[in-house]
Amino acid sequence: MKRIILICTILTIIMGSLAAQNTNPFFQEWKTPFQVPPFEQIKNEHYMPAFVEGMKQQQSEIEAIVGNPEAPDFKNTLLAYDQSGELLRKVSAVFYGLNGANTNKEMQEIARQLSPLTTKHSDDINLNPRLFKKIRILYDQKDKLNLDADQMRLLEETYKGFVRGGANLEPVQQEKLRDLNKQISLLQLTFGQNLLSETNAFKLVIDQPKELAGLPQGAIAAAAEAGNADPATKGKWVFTLQNPSVMPFLQFSNSRMMREKIFSAYISRCNNNNDKDNKAIIEKLIPLRLEKANLMGFETWADFALDDRMAKKPANVYKLLEQVWTPALAKAKVEAADMQKYIDNEGAPFQLEAWDWRYYNEKVMKQRFDLDEETLKPYFKLENVRDGIFYVANKLYGITFTEVKNAPKYFEDVKLYECKDADGSHLGVLYLDFHPRASKRGGAWCGSYRPQTYRDGRRIAPVSTIVCNFSGPTSDKPALLTPDEAETFFHEFGHALHGLLKNVKYDGISGVPRDFVELPSQIMEHWAFEPEVLKVYAKHYITGKVIPRDLVDKIVKSGKYGQGFKTTEYVAACILDMDYHTTKDLKGLEVLKFESASMNRIGLIPQIPPRYRSTYFQHTMTGGYTAGYYSYLWAEVLDADAFQAFKETGNIFDKATATKFRKDILEKGGSKDAMEMYIDFRGHEPAIDALLETRGLK
Repeated sequence: MKRIILICTILTIIMGSLAAQNTNPFFQEWKTPFQVPPFEQIKNEHYMPAFVEGMKQQQSEIEAIVGNPEAPDFKNTLLAYDQSGELLRKVSAVFYGLNGANTNKEMQEIARQLSPLTTKHSDDINLNPRLFKKIRILYDQKDKLNLDADQMRLLEETYKGFVRGGANLEPVQQEKLRDLNKQISLLQLTFGQNLLSETNAFKLVIDQPKELAGLPQGAIAAAAEAGNADPATKGKWVFTLQNPSVMPFLQFSNSRMMREKIFSAYISRCNNNNDKDNKAIIEKLIPLRLEKANLMGFETWADFALDDRMAKKPANVYKLLEQVWTPALAKAKVEAADMQKYIDNEGAPFQLEAWDWRYYNEKVMKQRFDLDEETLKPYFKLENVRDGIFYVANKLYGITFTEVKNAPKYFEDVKLYECKDADGSHLGVLYLDFHPRASKRGGAWCGSYRPQTYRDGRRIAPVSTIVCNFSGPTSDKPALLTPDEAETFFHEFGHALHGLLKNVKYDGISGVPRDFVELPSQIMEHWAFEPEVLKVYAKHYITGKVIPRDLVDKIVKSGKYGQGFKTTEYVAACILDMDYHTTKDLKGLEVLKFESASMNRIGLIPQIPPRYRSTYFQHTMTGGYTAGYYSYLWAEVLDADAFQAFKETGNIFDKATATKFRKDILEKGGSKDAMEMYIDFRGHEPAIDALLETRGLK
């Protein structure tokens, strides 16, 4: 009888599992346009079963590889491993993409539950001795295997990945590594969740119209709509810590007291000694990273992280940062003096403070160049900027973008575009998601719901996404971008082009080093304000008239003013990141003391905090740019030099140069060493001179 009950129970579980699979979109073929995720059908309860099944399937695939009695070869071992985990990749791309762009409390809890599971799954593969043995056999005889260049690269990168994953460690050390990975993963996740909560928690509520003095009408209208969205603040004006709200407030509000209030809230995120405080998280996380690096045979985490990047050594990063820091700080001090002079001439009895910088920089810019953002924004309607970006892509590479109507979407204002090559062939699709919401993390990024890959000799086209936090339209105005936001759009589109144009055979050589990944994005910024491009897309949203030549001249003329501040705050954050990850003794780490000592050492002036203070430094603390925030500057050396290749032809749309950049850089992924790819394109290694010239620091 018990046996019958047990069999019935097992059958019930199996049937329930099969029924769940029949209704779970991740277990179905996606019959959507271009096989994009069926977002409207995906519910939170679908994620965990799909993750569990995905991990189960990949483990079975790994077991099939290690259990194969035939001698390991490229196909039965390396290719089989490279293509394993199809379902897991599928659900991961959707879940983690939406967890950043449109999350909720239930998804955040799922992420916390997944963290130890996915970490263990990854470690189970990386630390599988039978699998590594087969990979090592191939690696040891690689020169006899008659592999082509891509296959050799895949073998070398796969072997390196296993070694960096701990495959060469002793069993006791591997168990320690598993524990460290588990702790690090959860701390990084918690840091990001705390930051989202803190950013959403603050509201500056204004109920007196006089306190809105100086603010542009668009910012006031957006604040009024934010106020009316909540019954508790209906009829009032609400400003938040989202960049489209806080930055215009700091730039234009005449109320110094209010500027100080919102600025203090902004730089104090996750540093308020509450349940979302990140100091304790950091004080655990940074030492754990160091412990892991030491376990892997490296002196510091930075040594470990940089070992497979272009920079190679921390000393090379510091050398670059120091070359830029000295002229940038000097220029920032000149800018501070200019603003203090303006304050003094007004007869104001105070010294310039951090919450004054953007406000008085705007005043000085207006005085010196007769230029301000509110004069420019009407010429940067979001849709026009988008069309200008599409125009640049078409002129350079011959590609086109067409909106896909009635496509699945995860939020109502998200749009999908198909990208076609010059010959009309399909390259991929691109989601555009522009405006802030409580369910979206801050900043701007480019992601992927399906990366480009190959299966059975056929190219699988990517599903890419650009996510931003630009001010949305109001009841009487379309979405208008600042010049900085327009540049950000060009930047993220460069990442999207990298994904859409990629043509790499194997998943394991698809990615590029962290300090090379920003080259395709940052080179796109160079086209944003070229006069030839501005006249195409910078059109007044009411009159339709192209931006006047005198305004274009002012943009070009003023472009280098303010670079002292921009460069100093950025490099300060880079140095803070590197200092955390090059310190060899972290016993008794206290975040605020460490940060203060780091910034005092380099002489950062008090009016400029680092772009990201420790407790909201998401780039490094959540793992994306750990010991890697310098990458933007490293890549800027590359992109400034690379853009010269176009300028030297006398045509910023030179077809031969664009084709060479596409073939040597954008299509290659990580199928070749990064510096080799750059030299293939440019003919020589880059020099820092072009960067200093571009930023006006030379």
